[in-house]
Amino acid sequence: MKSVKLTVLALVAISSLLVLPAWSQGGNPPASTKESGATSGHGTTTTEQTGKGSGGNDEQQIAALAVELDQAFGKADIGWLEKHFADEFTAIHSNGKLANKAQEIDNVKTGNLKWATVDVHDQKINIIGDTAVVVRLTSSTGTVGGNPYSADFRNTEVWVKHKGNWKMVAFQSTRVPTSQ
Repeated sequence: MKSVKLTVLALVAISSLLVLPAWSQGGNPPASTKESGATSGHGTTTTEQTGKGSGGNDEQQIAALAVELDQAFGKADIGWLEKHFADEFTAIHSNGKLANKAQEIDNVKTGNLKWATVDVHDQKINIIGDTAVVVRLTSSTGTVGGNPYSADFRNTEVWVKHKGNWKMVAFQSTRVPTSQ
């Protein structure tokens, strides 16, 4: 268990180092512009991802799972979350709070965490063996603890293929500061 967490943290750190130079060349479209859903040319939009389905190569499967994840949080689809979160799942939210699999599912089940909209501006998927690291720039709205939010986020998802099935082992979200 400890080695899995260390491996996940190492992969998140490495993936951040790999994608930061590419992202530093482009801007952050704000949540309130018509650019919602557009890409910088480096990733795909949610619309483009949805057409790929669950078959295909690993990158296509992960792209489809990323879209399904957004939909599962939006619909409070507890069954999907239980099926696709690994037992070792850890979430680090933009407020710094940690949640394990049971806590994250409970947050959705009780309505403490609700995603209303998620617009993907940029998405990069890196497949490393049986591990996939997804780094996204999104604009989203929803509520946390009954309080509404609308903001841009950089998110990292770590997926591991186990016995032919992709399971999410880590999710991390960082709020992107608004321009002054």
